[in-house]
Amino acid sequence: MPITAVTKDPENLTLTVVADFPVPQQRLWEAWTDPRQLERFWGPPFAPATFTHHDFTVGGRAEYFLTLADGQKWSGSWRFTAINPIDSFEASDGDDNAEDENLPAAIKFHFEATPTGSRMISINSFESLEAMEETLPGMEEGLRAALPQLDALLTEDKD
Repeated sequence: MPITAVTKDPENLTLTVVADFPVPQQRLWEAWTDPRQLERFWGPPFAPATFTHHDFTVGGRAEYFLTLADGQKWSGSWRFTAINPIDSFEASDGDDNAEDENLPAAIKFHFEATPTGSRMISINSFESLEAMEETLPGMEEGLRAALPQLDALLTEDKD
């Protein structure tokens, strides 16, 4: 399992997730910045993601939807606020995510090399304690289901 730590910090309204992968930092970065690769792991297996727009530039947007088991679609988006190639990127929750007001207001992804490969650290910031408490159970379940898909993608033979 790639997730090595999940830290809930109600005082700072954050959820931090740490995951380790047996690949170089550059490879991990590429998976997070390529929409076709993101589609293979962003949504959990029971709600796969489809990215319809992905402008990975500061001020650009990523737009996606998750397809639920009953065929319904849940839309989401990010607005990229900072990009530091291969090391980090930050995004704010898209304005059109009104379907779920409790989503994190901002998310920061950090990538670093480790002795055995690379590490991803995501820090999700919430607007309120209520939003955080309501979102965390489903969000943690989704991450625990989605990130093993990233692990499988990263370790595929790239022939």
